[in-house]
Amino acid sequence: MFSKILIANRGEIACRVIRTARDMGIATVAVYSDADAGSLAVRMADEAVHIGPSPAAESYLIADKILDAIRQTGAEAVHPGYGFLSENADFARALEAEGIAFIGPPPDAIAAMGDKIESKKLADAAGVTTVPGHMGIIADDTEALKIAREIGYPVMIKASAGGGGKGMRIAASDDEVAEGFRSAQNEARSSFGDDRIFIEKFVVEPRHIEIQVLADSHGNVIHLGERECSIQRRHQKVIEEAPSPFLKEETRQAMGEQACALSRAVGYRSAGTVEFIVDKDQNFYFLEMNTRLQVEHPVTEMITGLDLVEQMIRVADGEKLSISQDDVKVDGWAIESRVYAEDPARNFLPAIGRLARYRAPVQEEGSVRIDTGVGEGSEISMYYDPMIAKLATHGADRNAAIIRMQDALDGYYIRGTGHNTAFLASIISHPRFASGDFTTNFIAEEYPDGYAPLAPEGDLLDRFCAVATFVHARYAGRANQSGHAGEPGIPRNVQDWQVQIGGEMNAASVTFREDGADISVRDHTIALDTNWSLGDPVFAARLDGEAAIFQIDRLGVSYRVTHRGVEASLRVLTPRAAKLAVLMPEKEPPDMSKFVLSPMPGLLVSLSVEEGVKVLAGEEVAVIEAMKMENVLRASADGVVKTVHAASGDSLSVDQAIIEFE
Repeated sequence: MFSKILIANRGEIACRVIRTARDMGIATVAVYSDADAGSLAVRMADEAVHIGPSPAAESYLIADKILDAIRQTGAEAVHPGYGFLSENADFARALEAEGIAFIGPPPDAIAAMGDKIESKKLADAAGVTTVPGHMGIIADDTEALKIAREIGYPVMIKASAGGGGKGMRIAASDDEVAEGFRSAQNEARSSFGDDRIFIEKFVVEPRHIEIQVLADSHGNVIHLGERECSIQRRHQKVIEEAPSPFLKEETRQAMGEQACALSRAVGYRSAGTVEFIVDKDQNFYFLEMNTRLQVEHPVTEMITGLDLVEQMIRVADGEKLSISQDDVKVDGWAIESRVYAEDPARNFLPAIGRLARYRAPVQEEGSVRIDTGVGEGSEISMYYDPMIAKLATHGADRNAAIIRMQDALDGYYIRGTGHNTAFLASIISHPRFASGDFTTNFIAEEYPDGYAPLAPEGDLLDRFCAVATFVHARYAGRANQSGHAGEPGIPRNVQDWQVQIGGEMNAASVTFREDGADISVRDHTIALDTNWSLGDPVFAARLDGEAAIFQIDRLGVSYRVTHRGVEASLRVLTPRAAKLAVLMPEKEPPDMSKFVLSPMPGLLVSLSVEEGVKVLAGEEVAVIEAMKMENVLRASADGVVKTVHAASGDSLSVDQAIIEFE
């Protein structure tokens, strides 16, 4: 077995590999850029080597720098994680030439499956069902338009070297083909250095389901079942689960057999994933093969009990698989949510910054798992994918896994930068998700105008009021005990309150008990039992005997309360203060309707307008690149450009003015 391996990656996947290597008694080497000098992976590894500036193109993507780090440290093998050089056949060949083991598939398999056009031809030859489309390279948008018309709308425009949702566009008309081809090509060139594009038929009502395969160098190939990855936004996975709530057993078996057949056909070795698109009638079509470990691998590990990183290391060391297909057993259900530093209320734009407060849910072996590369005080950099963590839960069945995920998301406390935990909680709590009846269009269909937290209603409104009243009354009690006038906005000796939410006032009163309180809200009494401590932003309690977790932030004289993706700001007032509060005028926000503002930190790639030009609503005015994704900005109304405040090539901050209209 290897005595030392180097992880050619960063963040949570580097930490993930280090944990398994440590359990196997293998020393580890981390590599890091300037931005990652103080990262968790660097602190966890036995050794660490600096490989360059913060941009990935000047550090993690330069194979020669990784090779230098290997020579410096004497590492015997390299685990590439995912992204960066993980599917770079030339890098794998360079390691081979140096006598260093690559903890992944053979270079030829990487090359064959890394080209989406060639991979589809190989899949077809291996008897794997493929999506109808044009498998040749497309020269320009004119040819793209001709091909799209021949295939029939809708079509999917895809980068041959693509992945992670980059370089992909759906087009349902001639106009969308022209724009989609250009954007996909630009994005592919920026992300992969390869702007080759192809077009295939877009499957209506699709589900994205993938098969995990595992192969050794002795000809053994098995699959570990499927993962349901249909909850996506802009072709990027948001929530994954295993198994799928949709597949019939015969479909599952057929997909597994085809995935293994393709793996044998390309001489595969190591862990890999064969991705399929499945229609409403359970017809399935090959999409691509990812020749690496997948982001969502924890759900497979949780239901099979296997450590895929360990399996990859053992296979790379020449060992045979220790299990056969008949040994693979599925236990229960697992769900993974990708926790990102992004702002769901602003079209999911990246939210870089420092994690001023970070408190993850308690990990429980076999029930709650968190894969992360950050901690409190960590910086979410503009240079890399803004993932904070992967949160996975396991249960005896799907409903149990969902409930655990709901509770874990409710208790995941992150402050200092935007994050998507409330959005994830909203999805997990959605009746359609619970039913299992969804497609890759779920987010677009259920959140057509983007995400905005729901306001509490009915019994949930009563609970929000009860929690806010209890917390406020506890602060009032502390003020009483201290013998001074109390904290600002919290008078002493008050039992009856008015809870303001929006423009509505709700009467509430508190009767404390040793282990909680009885709280009357809107003529309904709620028994609240908790051991909550003052100042704790996570409020765990039983309300009328039912366990629930809320997050509470004190904002001046109000409280922001969140639970299950529902959010509200509440003020707890004395009856006298409540009467005066309704008379207070509200400050109107400034009118920014005449400006086009940068919705995120990023690079202004291009401007489509100049001063004095008339622009129609919906017309493109600028393109911003952030996290290697192109974002097209359009005019929200007709107008004439008064001032252009930025130029192509500028680095923009959030809400920086780009264009001002007359």
